[in-house]
Amino acid sequence: MAATDDDRAYVDHPLLVPEVIERREYQRRLADTASEDHTLVCLPTGLGKTTVSLLVTADRLHEVGGTALFLAPTKPLVQQHAAFYREALTVPDDAITVFTGEVRPDDRADLWTESRVVIATPQVVENDLIGGRISLADVTHLTFDECHRATGDYAYVYIAERYHADAEAPLVTGMSASPGGDEEAIMTVCENLGLHEVAVMTEDDADVAEYTHDTDVEWERVTLPDTILEIRDAINEVIVDRLETLKELGVTNTTSPDLSQRDLNRMRGQLQDLIDADQSEGYEGMSVHAEVMKLRRAVELAETQSVESLRRYFERQRNAARASGASKASQRLVAEPKVRDAMRTAEEFDDLHPKFRQTRVLLAQTLGIGGGERVIVFTESRDTAEALTDFLSESFDVQRFVGQGDKDGSDGMTQKEQGETLDAFRAGEFEVLVSTSVAEEGLDVPEVDLVLFYEPVPTAIRSIQRKGRTGRQEEGRVVVLMAEDTRDEAFFWISRRREQEMEDELAKLKGVADEMAAELDDGQTALDSFDDESSAGDEGGSAAEADGGASAQPGLAQFGSADDGSGSTDDDGVVATAEGDDEGVEIVVDQRELDSAIARDLSTREGVETRLETLSVGDYVVSDRVAVERKTVSDFLDTLTGGDRSLFEQVGDLSRHYARPVVLLEGEGLYEERNVHPDAIRGALASLSVDFGVSVLRTEGEADTADLLAVLAKREQTTSDRAVSVHGEKSAKTLDEQQEYVVGAIADIGPVTARSLLEHFGSVEAVMTAREEDLLAVDGVGEVTADRIRTVVGSDYD
Repeated sequence: MAATDDDRAYVDHPLLVPEVIERREYQRRLADTASEDHTLVCLPTGLGKTTVSLLVTADRLHEVGGTALFLAPTKPLVQQHAAFYREALTVPDDAITVFTGEVRPDDRADLWTESRVVIATPQVVENDLIGGRISLADVTHLTFDECHRATGDYAYVYIAERYHADAEAPLVTGMSASPGGDEEAIMTVCENLGLHEVAVMTEDDADVAEYTHDTDVEWERVTLPDTILEIRDAINEVIVDRLETLKELGVTNTTSPDLSQRDLNRMRGQLQDLIDADQSEGYEGMSVHAEVMKLRRAVELAETQSVESLRRYFERQRNAARASGASKASQRLVAEPKVRDAMRTAEEFDDLHPKFRQTRVLLAQTLGIGGGERVIVFTESRDTAEALTDFLSESFDVQRFVGQGDKDGSDGMTQKEQGETLDAFRAGEFEVLVSTSVAEEGLDVPEVDLVLFYEPVPTAIRSIQRKGRTGRQEEGRVVVLMAEDTRDEAFFWISRRREQEMEDELAKLKGVADEMAAELDDGQTALDSFDDESSAGDEGGSAAEADGGASAQPGLAQFGSADDGSGSTDDDGVVATAEGDDEGVEIVVDQRELDSAIARDLSTREGVETRLETLSVGDYVVSDRVAVERKTVSDFLDTLTGGDRSLFEQVGDLSRHYARPVVLLEGEGLYEERNVHPDAIRGALASLSVDFGVSVLRTEGEADTADLLAVLAKREQTTSDRAVSVHGEKSAKTLDEQQEYVVGAIADIGPVTARSLLEHFGSVEAVMTAREEDLLAVDGVGEVTADRIRTVVGSDYD
């Protein structure tokens, strides 16, 4: 690649717009490494990780073709990266597509086939893969931005698994300024994304140093006024009292209100053990624990945020306590006299938190005396962000930058509003941006003269992300406000320790990158073997396998066989079709089931395709006659203990649409989990089977559920040659069934009451003409039901 321009060298490439991408040797070297293998790219914030990915994408599209997919965790980041790619690539703008939840699923399916570059949020791509709307087969470069998120159930992990399994010519680039706090965390990210190489550049590298400047962190201490300390101490007294209760339960040895979050988490685990052992004290303790968590949040707001934030929090707690179904923890909290006194004190407090004044002083020094142009103020609390914006607007030109609206009713910002705000900040239309964490990760906020932390950040990743907003072009300033003798000081020390650990780990990572890469190569079998997983059977082979194919029990064998013995069963319990037979099965999944891992699991299985729908009945459909309603043991028991009859209504709908409805009970401890009499549980199961004609099946967990659904689909679609229909195709009803259906449809009274009415009156006609007093004589029919029947039958049709 040749450099041009006498003053500044630019990257020359057939797919890059001339004189747009400045040539930096460290970016080119990182891109060369990432072009050769699946690579983790570590580079300090603000030094162009996205440019590294862009260079790799340009090379892949030019040399291999196909489509490039770029994933970023938030909508603002997606929009930002799309704008950069459209500016830098010679690819037509309409071939660079944005995929977020605001684009209709059907439109995404069409746009996917027309795009050369897709920039998307991971949740959207995950849903489209599960729903079978897109394929990763032709994706030749996949970028995971802020890849440190690739842990647990985050969508990055699933997408990486699918990509390595489905892509014909895969190449993965993971990007992060802060991939993890230790080698184990970094290795986890690499293994989850299938990364084989680690490429690290730090600010100590000569190529990088010329583009960075030192950013010293200053700590400004503030002293809390007596009134705020009184509010805090009053709430802490209640915390001590509640911890005494928990101490009596044996789940804590301390009653100090300053106990750590780790202690609280451990306490919660012990309480859950009591609940699992069916001890009522566990439920009582869990409610007290929830109250302690709420009280601690109130103390944190008083100490580290603002009294205004505390007032808003108290108001939300009052509203929650008044709402129907309010928790006992919320009700006790607002009824506690000491808390009520603290509420009144907060309402009467007409002064400012000292952090507000210190913020104003620092901004005046930077923008006034110092002649600066732009400042960012970060805070953890949206309430504080809104209060700070109002306060600072009296002296400066300020705008807030927050995420979308939250569950507490706080006004948020749309994606469009966020973009417009950042554009105005870059253009110098205002001088102070007050932001919550939405601007921390990777967002291209312009260089600023001061980054002010309203409170310390107790995680290395977030602190590093924030400090990356300054010190790019010239020396910047970072100031952190810290309230003395509060949680701020604890977070300060945690932050200092974790940041040092991160710096040490990155330096170590750079030094042993080759060694780690070799270790990663040895551990990639899980990802690299997705596309050729197979199994000739397990130790528990059938009699047919033992004697060369002559099965002694053909009837039983058919339950696992889709092709009369010519197929084999893989490790997932799914029947694989015979060689050369491309026939697969489809399972329709309700959108609301995406909260579980079942759909993701099914979508990764060979021979199983998943399709997402918003189903009117059931959670899974495997044929025109079989639909499955999935209930965890907890959900099922809720219907027995909470008076919620929705399960039986759902099952009634299911049985009216599908000839072979299935209720699947998932989980263990059906008779042990709750204090419910076993006969009540048996009665409910009997009702499902006898009254509704439903098959009730049990599974141990989500993996077992996925296995069972796959087998059901194979048996229905391959063995029985049934089609999949989300509307069902109920088989022809007997005369009795038709009569029950007609009567059951009256005011949705259901099949049980319908049978009682028909048995009592003898015919549909007699039910329809019965007087209300006669209806009341039927077992199970009360005044409300009788009135509804007469209203439906006797009212004029409008």
